[in-house]
Amino acid sequence: MCCKQLTLFLLMLTCSYALIAQEIDLNKELEEEKEKPTTQYTTNTFQSTRIINSHSIEITPKGYMDFRIAHRFGTLNGGFYELFGLDNASMRMSFDFGLTTNLMLGVGRSTYQKQYDAFGKYRFLRQSKGERNMPISAAIASSVMVTTLKWQDPTRENLFSSRLQYAHQLIIARKFSEGTAIQLMPTMVHYNLVPKATDPNDILALGIGGRQRITKMVSVNAEYYYLLPGSRFEGTTNSFSIGFDIETAGHVFQLHFTNSRGMTERTFISETAGSWGKGNILFGFNISRMFNLQKKKKVKTT
Repeated sequence: MCCKQLTLFLLMLTCSYALIAQEIDLNKELEEEKEKPTTQYTTNTFQSTRIINSHSIEITPKGYMDFRIAHRFGTLNGGFYELFGLDNASMRMSFDFGLTTNLMLGVGRSTYQKQYDAFGKYRFLRQSKGERNMPISAAIASSVMVTTLKWQDPTRENLFSSRLQYAHQLIIARKFSEGTAIQLMPTMVHYNLVPKATDPNDILALGIGGRQRITKMVSVNAEYYYLLPGSRFEGTTNSFSIGFDIETAGHVFQLHFTNSRGMTERTFISETAGSWGKGNILFGFNISRMFNLQKKKKVKTT
């Protein structure tokens, strides 16, 4: 009887040691898992997917639609006769969709030159630290624009392809701190048909944009596009815009001043004719509202 009890005691003791050893190994694995470096991605480099006119590095969240309305009034030097530009407003309405964490598509329509546009933006690098250290974020954005104004000479043969223009951008951004970010945007705008035979079909420009946060919900934004020598239409100038971002729950308001009337890459990069020095300054604003398109999961009840 004593032998049986001793055997049972030894068996229980062995099992206890095995369980303790397994628990120690499990705790060790959990500690090692915690000690492993993780990748922390940078967020909110900019408050919106647009700096002002230009694309920012930001992507519309997956499963969301961003409904945007952009207004540009006339030039301030129009005086009381034009009510300082309020009589000559133009608008762009657009719908942007977040397909994945790094991919978005959008479509829009502008009253200025009765223009339709569509674009895609893909972020292939994302600023991060930790296990993966990446000092910058980078994306490519491509758009197609079509002008639907009536032909100047409808009696001649006019091709639909002549209405098309394209823009391609490389976007490189870095968030230096919680309140400071800089972005570079080398850009090419292509015209199938140019105004004059001597005009270039390809417009090359280098853009730079930045954001400086003032308060938790307000930041100052600015962007500038430099047209490369020999790569501009006659009578055009470089585009410069500056303004404020105001973020509220679900909305982003952008109030700004610019010398560009158009709101697509073709119009504000390569066709800006206004000069800040001559008072050709337009006041404008953008409004952004996010909508969740994902189906809400039903909570199971018992």
